[in-house]
Amino acid sequence: MLRKILLPSIFVILSWGFWVSPDFKTIAAGVSIFLFGMLSLEEGFQTFAGGTLERILKNTTDKLWKSLSFGIVSTTLMQSSSLVSVITISFISSGLITLASGVGIIFGANIGTTTGAWLVAGFGLKVKISAYAMPMLVFGVLLLFQKSKNLKGIGYILVGLGFLFLGIHYMKEGFDTFKDSFDLARFAVTGYPGLFLFAGIGIAATVVMQSSHATLVLTITALAVGQITYENALGLAIGANVGTTITAIIGSMSANEQGKRLAAAHLIFNVVTGLIAILFVHQLMAAVEWISAHVGIADDDYTLQLAVFHTLFNIIGVLVML
Repeated sequence: MLRKILLPSIFVILSWGFWVSPDFKTIAAGVSIFLFGMLSLEEGFQTFAGGTLERILKNTTDKLWKSLSFGIVSTTLMQSSSLVSVITISFISSGLITLASGVGIIFGANIGTTTGAWLVAGFGLKVKISAYAMPMLVFGVLLLFQKSKNLKGIGYILVGLGFLFLGIHYMKEGFDTFKDSFDLARFAVTGYPGLFLFAGIGIAATVVMQSSHATLVLTITALAVGQITYENALGLAIGANVGTTITAIIGSMSANEQGKRLAAAHLIFNVVTGLIAILFVHQLMAAVEWISAHVGIADDDYTLQLAVFHTLFNIIGVLVML
């Protein structure tokens, strides 16, 4: 009975949302495009099952250190831990890698994502992955019309990635009107209450904007101009790390049981890592000061110190969970 009324109820709720809010339409379309991209990715990876991709993945993820390295390198190159997470879920759903290898990749992705903070704090750079969506879709669709199985597989992968990028883009566009409401200067709170409050704001901001990088950019910018304190910025970074799991959770909706387990493992890992970072924040801050002094980071360069903190607590989280 519940199943019979569930789908009509969803249709009614969505229709009401479309009617009352144009932003909701954009967000819902983004989620739908994102999920379709996941399905296309799985189709593409499945095409290569038993072939070259399977051999490459087995050779690069057959040991824990290889899985970690794969996650670090791929996330550093793509500048999106969320994308690496959903691609890894696709790998597992297609039977190309084991759950253990997927967890290793997720651990590595959490370390690799810290390079984004270094780029923003050190160089002010940010890669906008949605800019690649249109070319990927064009080339992907062209390859889908080819007779070669391998070319079709590549086409599905390109189309899947293109839709993933496009979906994330539309989700961000839909939530863009909410971005200005995060006036961080109004929430200056000291001590552990401030850390938990700002971690919560970081989670909310990352869920809304579908990007931990976007949250970190806002945090680093606010910190650079003195709108927020260094300690509160640490809370935002911790929250962004937890909130970024929402993309993997959405991606796992179209995955099999193993894919859903990986998304759950991703959530558990990031939550535990965040709690460790908050509980031992003073020890971590002391470690950041020591590291900064030895690598030449100025005492008042809090943006780079934030990048050090972000990297440090993610590495510690991986070591604790291994």
